[in-house]
Amino acid sequence: MQEPLLGAEGPDYDTFPEKPPPSPGDRARVGTLQNKRVFLATFAAVLGNFSFGYALVYTSPVIPALERSLDPDLHLTKSQASWFGSVFTLGAAAGGLSAMILNDLLGRKLSIMFSAVPSAAGYALMAGAHGLWMLLLGRTLTGFAGGLTAACIPVYVSEIAPPGVRGALGATPQLMAVFGSLSLYALGLLLPWRWLAVAGEAPVLIMILLLSFMPNSPRFLLSRGRDEEALQALAWLRGTDVDVHWEFEQIQDNVRRQSSRVSWAEARAPHVCRPITVALLMRLLQQLTGITPILVYLQSIFDSTAVLLPPKDDAAIVGAVRLLSVLIAALTMDLAGRKVLLFVSGYAMGWGPITWLLMSEVLPLRARGVASGLCVLASWLTAFVLTKSFLPVVSTFGLQVPFFFFAAICLVSLVFTGCCVPETKGRSLEQIESFFRTGRRSFLR
Repeated sequence: MQEPLLGAEGPDYDTFPEKPPPSPGDRARVGTLQNKRVFLATFAAVLGNFSFGYALVYTSPVIPALERSLDPDLHLTKSQASWFGSVFTLGAAAGGLSAMILNDLLGRKLSIMFSAVPSAAGYALMAGAHGLWMLLLGRTLTGFAGGLTAACIPVYVSEIAPPGVRGALGATPQLMAVFGSLSLYALGLLLPWRWLAVAGEAPVLIMILLLSFMPNSPRFLLSRGRDEEALQALAWLRGTDVDVHWEFEQIQDNVRRQSSRVSWAEARAPHVCRPITVALLMRLLQQLTGITPILVYLQSIFDSTAVLLPPKDDAAIVGAVRLLSVLIAALTMDLAGRKVLLFVSGYAMGWGPITWLLMSEVLPLRARGVASGLCVLASWLTAFVLTKSFLPVVSTFGLQVPFFFFAAICLVSLVFTGCCVPETKGRSLEQIESFFRTGRRSFLR
């Protein structure tokens, strides 16, 4: 048997041996690489992240255009621009709050599909806007969809992916979000702002179409007593050449032991509150690094600096660098490990994709739907405060003040990573949960 997670020892790990005879875990990994269905299901889901990334930075080229608009109903003042940029995060917070209910009520897949309704409506409102209220409402609706998908997609992907490729697949939500942002920046070089909203409808419709043919999470199906459907879903995801019964039995055993929802009293137990606290603090620190206001106002930031290239080109270059960085993270996460990348890389390679993945990995199954929604809610409320205050702070004190603050938060994040974040590379979700259940503090070392 390999060394237990983070060096911790205990009988809990004997329940989930890494290589039980005759090594079905290895066969599952090989089968997954041969079977393209798990990758197709992941792609269908993360199209929601593409739309999220696209909608998040929609204001980057649109705010400068509307600040120069000759239409009095659409001309933005600095105060209105700050609301237009930040109201997305309020919608995202509401989406995260809704995910606390929908994730467990509808399931991961149907919750992702449901997000298409406010997303499509929001883009339609912004495309046909003839007043500020339509822009703000459309921005809020796309934010709601983004918050919902941000809470549901990482959980869905982590629950359908085997341990051997869960890191790579877990990075795809962030990868697609960055690709969505880059697509917006690139299209912003070519299209007027109304047609940018029209173009945002396409990935939403494709997502709905593809997800209609994808299975739900086997873990969710088992939690609803749909055992036969769960076995069929797992077999579909792993391929016909893979014996899924061992993996199915491990998931089934874990779900049965946690068939009821966690109570508030149980939530105070260390094996429940510790992983939730770790996930929540990761989400807060990720936002406090300033990534959301920087992306939302990226073109405006470049407008106020003495850069050589046009601001639109600079924003597109930033999007391309982010995409390359997240792609590298996706390819190396299962080799180097999550914690190493958090230490040695920048946002796009570390705190961007890894915190979403770790959130979905460490949260206990019984609280996963509610806790992921809570993390997204706290994350986007923090983003709203930062995004709403960014332009006034810059106007009063200059760019250096918020950027010094963001740098200080990055140092705090390094300390937090070293002290509190566990390494989950190559471990099943059941093994990770068993590790937290031991009650030992070794994961803090």
